[in-house]
Amino acid sequence: MKNDGKDMLDLKSMVALLLSKLWIIILAAVLGGTAAFCVSKFLMPLKYASHISMYIQSYTTFNENPDQNFNNINNSKQLINTYMEVMKDDAVMNAVAEELRGSFENDVLEQNFSVVNGRITPASLRSCISISSVTDTSALKLSAVTKNPEVSAAICNDIAKVAPDYLHDAVGVGQINTIGTAEVYNSPVAPNVKKNTMLGLMAAAMLAACIIVVIDFFDNTVKDAGRLGESYKKAIIGEIQQFDESKKRKKDVDDNHVKLTDKNVPFAVVESYKSIRTNITFALSTSEKKIFTVSSANPSEGKSTTSANIAIALAQGGNKVLLIDGDLRKSCQHKIFGIKNKKGLSTAISKMAALDECISKDVMEDLDIMTAGPIPPNPSELLASSNMENILDQLSERYSVIIIDTPPVNVVTDAMELANKVSGIIMVARYAKTTTDDIDNAMKKIEFAKMNMLGFILNDIKTGRSGKYYSKYRYDKGYGYGVKYEEDSDEDKTETPEKSEKKTEEKNQSKKKKGGK
Repeated sequence: MKNDGKDMLDLKSMVALLLSKLWIIILAAVLGGTAAFCVSKFLMPLKYASHISMYIQSYTTFNENPDQNFNNINNSKQLINTYMEVMKDDAVMNAVAEELRGSFENDVLEQNFSVVNGRITPASLRSCISISSVTDTSALKLSAVTKNPEVSAAICNDIAKVAPDYLHDAVGVGQINTIGTAEVYNSPVAPNVKKNTMLGLMAAAMLAACIIVVIDFFDNTVKDAGRLGESYKKAIIGEIQQFDESKKRKKDVDDNHVKLTDKNVPFAVVESYKSIRTNITFALSTSEKKIFTVSSANPSEGKSTTSANIAIALAQGGNKVLLIDGDLRKSCQHKIFGIKNKKGLSTAISKMAALDECISKDVMEDLDIMTAGPIPPNPSELLASSNMENILDQLSERYSVIIIDTPPVNVVTDAMELANKVSGIIMVARYAKTTTDDIDNAMKKIEFAKMNMLGFILNDIKTGRSGKYYSKYRYDKGYGYGVKYEEDSDEDKTETPEKSEKKTEEKNQSKKKKGGK
């Protein structure tokens, strides 16, 4: 059964994941940067700053003694922190507020501060100022930022005006001096559009990356064949990449069946089915019955298409193959191969028609097909009947391999009814759709029925530049096998007697020329 717990994403897997979703991260970054730019440019109010420098002295005068002057500077530094706290006190703020009320109209003040009962609150005024000490000096730098450049300058000048009296009363030591006055600067200091845009861009990109990682961590769909095999201690019969045609479908795999012999089937898919053919041959090598079923946990996971292509691949390998459509409820093998479904498995089991009449012979070279036939009222009972077992015994003498396409395991019990009549079952899982919970439920039913589990086939694997399976399925171009395969197959399909005679004549002429020389 499945191993408990989910492995943490390692660094390599996380990088591969983020690269595969790079377009989402880039899109999120662009949207985040655009939003930050628009908010900064059009919604955030402009703010203006002004400043003034203040110098602390512990004594009123300096003298010619250098040591005494040095001590004065040290004492001034020690007073700085005390002065900074005093200057932010409510008493100082209220005094500055009164000065501002005498200089500006109420409308201007209300745009910049919180005004209650006609008075500027100390907290709103304090939030507009910042006081910092200049490193290794006894100087203070007072800055004010508001929506009005004149108000910012007035705050600095008013604090410089009222602060000395409060500092003298509170501390009683030293004095504070200013040089010049705060000026009005009409260039806004905020918002910083460039900085905000970059922050918005980076924040959106990081948020998108985090969301992608979190979603992937809690995603329990099957995306790794190796982990699937290790979790359930079962073999991986094969991995099939997404067909080019299947990318165009809108609903599910069963709505767009693609046979191995159709045109433009990727070379990697052809090679995958050849590998599956080899693995199935080994899996059945120790079994007396060369009969196996193909199923899936849920509908629309590609088990019918996979069954058909496995049958084609085995027939191309020189085996006499019979494909039985055992899905008596929702048959589709007759649609895949374009044959009639008036007689089939249901009529054969119920003895409404002779066995040979229910088999479509030579649908392809070395491949016969028994369709499902008319839908019966009791599919499970028919598959579990002794007539079904007798039919399989008779057919096993005529065919080297028999494949039965059965309904999904988690939907009905039809596949389980064949447990003692076949050598085993192959489960098809669809990439990024089949969940581990689905497979858990299917495996419990398979084990309960004591059915031999041959292995998994991971179907419909999506490939991409940063995807896990990209490098695995690109060897056709790297070594030129894909081109050669397509050319050979095209020649075989278009070969005519006239072309064959022409080729023979060209070869004979070439031999004569070589002999003449």
